[in-house]
Amino acid sequence: MRVADISLDKLESVSDLISAFRAAGGFMARHLAEAYEILREALLDEETTVFMSFTANVVATGLRGVIRDMIRLGWVDVVITTCGSWDHDIARALGAYEEGSFGDDDRGLRRMGIHRLGNIRVPRDAYGPAIERYVRRVLEDIHRARGVKEVSTHELSWELGKGLGEDSFLHWAWRRRIPVIVPGPYDGAVGSQIWVYQQVNRDFKIDMWRDEQLLSDAVFEAKRAAAIIVGGGISKHHLLWWNQFREGLDYAVQITTAVEWDGSLSGARLDEAISWGKVREGARQVTVWADATIALPILAAALYREVGARKRGPRT
Repeated sequence: MRVADISLDKLESVSDLISAFRAAGGFMARHLAEAYEILREALLDEETTVFMSFTANVVATGLRGVIRDMIRLGWVDVVITTCGSWDHDIARALGAYEEGSFGDDDRGLRRMGIHRLGNIRVPRDAYGPAIERYVRRVLEDIHRARGVKEVSTHELSWELGKGLGEDSFLHWAWRRRIPVIVPGPYDGAVGSQIWVYQQVNRDFKIDMWRDEQLLSDAVFEAKRAAAIIVGGGISKHHLLWWNQFREGLDYAVQITTAVEWDGSLSGARLDEAISWGKVREGARQVTVWADATIALPILAAALYREVGARKRGPRT
């Protein structure tokens, strides 16, 4: 296939841009177009179970809205993420983050009571204290008011989302009954508050085995399985790990900026997962090396025109 130039006067939609990327033949533009084709096929197949993983940092950005809409539209059947995603979703539902700069004076920001996450400013009062107060109320309602002594992370995700507004991805996960699983639940502000609560309420437990049972059921009951992987870390690994038990994913798209030459899981291409049996040999898969805050909105906008709201069968 010949490399074709991108003509601006032929670009009338995001779908046109994706088509132009496919024909452009070069570098990550073509990979992004391949990702679109893979996800379009997976999302239009009602018998494909779609797993999504993402890291917490993107929830601090406007990409949170794309993730929220993907959940709202039923594109995703199971979410795997981190405690930090709980944190940022709650904090932004209750307060506001501000634009900053990678070159901000961090010492000055600390004196002002502001945390920095890349080029985003996170007011201290909108983060730790606000999250802690909210989580405390949720835990007291679960444990003391209703007498529930054990809760899984996906059930806790629903409880956390229930009281948040419609801008929250946790809220839509609760509305759509889409499980949000957090395999590292103590690694953040929500987790710290759970730990504090457990110091004086020793009978209250986080039952992660129920999360693993849900993942097991989702994996083994899936006729076909697809993955949307944004970033790396524990979220990516947990998604891939479970899918090896069904002899691998049938579809997989990864968006990452991590490198592979240091041997990290975050930077590993999806090809590497074939050697572990986590992705099938004949799977449709692609790794897109790009900033997810740029790549995922383009992908999702193009897919929205084709897929719309997805019909979800009894997959979880």
